[in-house]
Amino acid sequence: MKKISILLALLTTLTLFGCSKGNEVSGRSMRSAYKSVNYIKNRLPSETRIEFEMSFWMLRDEIKNKSDFLSEVGGQTPEELIEIGKALYQKRKSAGYKEYEKFNSWDQMISHYNQERLDQNKKRKKPDPRDEGNSVIYKL
Repeated sequence: MKKISILLALLTTLTLFGCSKGNEVSGRSMRSAYKSVNYIKNRLPSETRIEFEMSFWMLRDEIKNKSDFLSEVGGQTPEELIEIGKALYQKRKSAGYKEYEKFNSWDQMISHYNQERLDQNKKRKKPDPRDEGNSVIYKL
């Protein structure tokens, strides 16, 4: 009976330990980093999803070396990565990046890209006329 309770306690501990890093970007490899970013962004509220994605890709653009990039993003939570993205935006804005000249602030840039994404999604929602005959429901 003692062995079963010890095994159950060990299994519970391992499960909790394994699930605790679900909200952090993996820094083991580029593939695992992309997978974890995709996993995290799909679970974020829509208000912060664009900020998270923009921050990740801005940082990837800034740090070209894969190992340096992975060490920078490894273990970062979405909130921490967004703060890094905001600091990087300010750095680039003060350096005179042309892409950022049309935006007065980080929030304005995020709202612009958020609206752009909404417009793209509206266009995609129209059904393709070629799909009308591709029904999986059979008429008996």
